Amino acid sequence: MSVYMLVDVDVHNKEEYKKYMEIVKPMIEDYDGVFLIRDGEIDALETSLWRPTRIVLVRFPNKELASNWYNSEEYRPYKKLRLEKATSNILFIEGL
Repeated sequence: MSVYMLVDVDVHNKEEYKKYMEIVKPMIEDYDGVFLIRDGEIDALETSLWRPTRIVLVRFPNKELASNWYNSEEYRPYKKLRLEKATSNILFIEGL
């Protein structure tokens, strides 16, 4: 079953985040992740619980690959960088 990684990120340093994405995008692709949304325009229709800022949506073939990427030694230093340069929510959601 596919797993979708939904990220809402508030970037504090756009240049550093751009560098982060240039490095991390191929890493995600190495785990068979496919970017479906990357910073598209948001038309927020109902926002009582959530005020999205910048959305990223990635589809992985399964939860194991998604978790393996997120918890990998390779990604660990970049996760730290992201936490320093942005505030984010990340969810793994099972789907079709």
